Amino acid sequence: MGKTRSKTGQKVGKDRRQEILAAAAQVITDRGLAETRIQDIAESCGVSTGLILYYFESKDRLLVEALTYANDQFYLRLSRELRKNPSARAQLDRLIELSIPGLLPDFSFLDEWALWDPEMAKEHEVLNRRWRRSISDIVRHGRETGEFPEGIGADELGIQVGALIDGLAIQVLMDHSDVTPEDMLRVSREVSSKLIGFALEPAGS
Repeated sequence: MGKTRSKTGQKVGKDRRQEILAAAAQVITDRGLAETRIQDIAESCGVSTGLILYYFESKDRLLVEALTYANDQFYLRLSRELRKNPSARAQLDRLIELSIPGLLPDFSFLDEWALWDPEMAKEHEVLNRRWRRSISDIVRHGRETGEFPEGIGADELGIQVGALIDGLAIQVLMDHSDVTPEDMLRVSREVSSKLIGFALEPAGS
């Protein structure tokens, strides 16, 4: 009986942590890091600030874990989306679409707030390597299928294409009027195809 209660308590605790992380990610997405308070997160998920600190010890720890949680959700969705498309070109195009803030109304974007906090730099670098590897894997797949030509190393292209998308995303997130989500989509497609070495299909084809 005691072991059953212990396992049940552990599951409840794990579920509650997930609820708090999901709420934190959504609040930060909606309000931005600077405007987010633990109280806001507590109200969003219907718990006390004390309970949040019990699970995460500090606001900084909560934010780091929320970043990791949000990125895990991103890659889970990305993996599902890529499995739907055997074509490497279609996979690259979908990766670009999912990476553009505000392009897909049903897909929130969190990553920008981590850029401004040096305390999160180490965690962010881990996530960056994961991001670049996703692109490199698509390049390798495209070369195996013959969709992409041989050329620059896949890992190097992961850095180049990743930097392109990240740089444009920052401008969109900072609400630069001359760089819209649609502009980012167009430029990311055009430049990525040139870097990798394949021709884009004409619009509407």
